[in-house]
Amino acid sequence: MTSPTDPTAAPTPATPPVPGTAPDGSPGTVARPDPLDTALRLVRAQTALVKRFDAGLSGLHGVSLSDFTLLLHLAQAPGGRMRRVDLAEALGLTASGVTRGLAPLERIGLVTREAAARDARVAYAALTPTGRERLGEMLHTARQVAADHFAPDRWAGEDLTQLTTLLTRLGGTAPDHRPIPSP
Repeated sequence: MTSPTDPTAAPTPATPPVPGTAPDGSPGTVARPDPLDTALRLVRAQTALVKRFDAGLSGLHGVSLSDFTLLLHLAQAPGGRMRRVDLAEALGLTASGVTRGLAPLERIGLVTREAAARDARVAYAALTPTGRERLGEMLHTARQVAADHFAPDRWAGEDLTQLTTLLTRLGGTAPDHRPIPSP
């Protein structure tokens, strides 16, 4: 490991100052935050939020945030079903990852496997009536977890709007984003 005074150490890239507000509130220039630090903070924030959702959803419904997200994608799809390959793409998973995620949901009757009428090689994952009903209950819990996390005493409306805009810029929504169903 190299020390900060080691002449062979790679130089730390300088971050140029950017227009902004100084700590005392006056206009001026502030140092641009380190992009890696920013990215790592985002990862830690995401991890903390996932833990909150997992705790709420698993405690009441026996599912993880990943399971909930998978069910939500199916609920938003036309007819409540998607080809497994399309579901994998939408979730950012491999086909085998989707298969592993669907297996326990199939066992408990929330999702079923359907073959395409015209091509038996194509498999669909479909939300069952029980899955749709349970998803409604999960949506209530997920909305409560989100409301608690982004409580008005901690987050102003304009802060949430700005965060939503920034997350969208980072790719936080799909181009074909559909509204989240009501419970």
